[in-house]
Amino acid sequence: MDILEVKIMTTIFKDIDLQKVVNIAKEAGDAILKIYKKDFTVEYKDDKSPLTEADTKANEIICNALVKLYPNIPIMSEENKQTEYEVRKNWEYYWCIDPIDGTKEFIKKNGEFTVNIALIHKDTPVLGVVYAPVLNEMYRAKKDEGAYLNNKKLPFQINDTPKEKLNVVASKSHLSKETQEFIDKLDTKEIEQISRGSSLKLCMVATGTADIYPRLAPTMEWDTAAADAIVRESGKMTYQFESKTPMLYNKENLLNPWFVVS
Repeated sequence: MDILEVKIMTTIFKDIDLQKVVNIAKEAGDAILKIYKKDFTVEYKDDKSPLTEADTKANEIICNALVKLYPNIPIMSEENKQTEYEVRKNWEYYWCIDPIDGTKEFIKKNGEFTVNIALIHKDTPVLGVVYAPVLNEMYRAKKDEGAYLNNKKLPFQINDTPKEKLNVVASKSHLSKETQEFIDKLDTKEIEQISRGSSLKLCMVATGTADIYPRLAPTMEWDTAAADAIVRESGKMTYQFESKTPMLYNKENLLNPWFVVS
């Protein structure tokens, strides 16, 4: 890439208005809440994962708004047909969206589901919005501008005595045997284990409420991208479990490796 192209791409990122992305997430969240408060039908996709009318409606709102605001930035969404790797491997920037992360939590009506919008630069999340409409929690981050929950800068707290106690957050719906074994082997005197749904687990590490989030079970890139941007801007990192290197996005296979957020 020549200097002119670099300048163009830098300008593209600077021109992204984080507040406008926050507003899109809020609009999608409002639409989701209307469906959440009534009886709704649940369908099942080919991979047996649940799909509701709220997923479809939120996806439509987010994609349409982003195309209108930023027509030159491609979109990857869980609910869209995926672009073949030979095309998307050349994307400089793209949106990575999960209209509802935690559909199982949505169906259970426990409130622990989120709207997730991330901007990825090549293989790295550089902007993220995670909105939990029932909980009224709006997380946002943009590279080099910090991470926030409802306008309060993250992290809120730092654990200065990890050898004494660790707060560990794990999946509410998908706690694997390998994840539990990892938690049980942590080098600390006391472990407090918390369960939470959706990408809120990554956000808990970003706030400092949790010290570590291990996920030794399958997830997809859109499940983590937005919250990962928030984690990174809070001074933490999402590491691949095997290599201990940062998580990468826009891989040929969109399945995430096992990872640990700390």
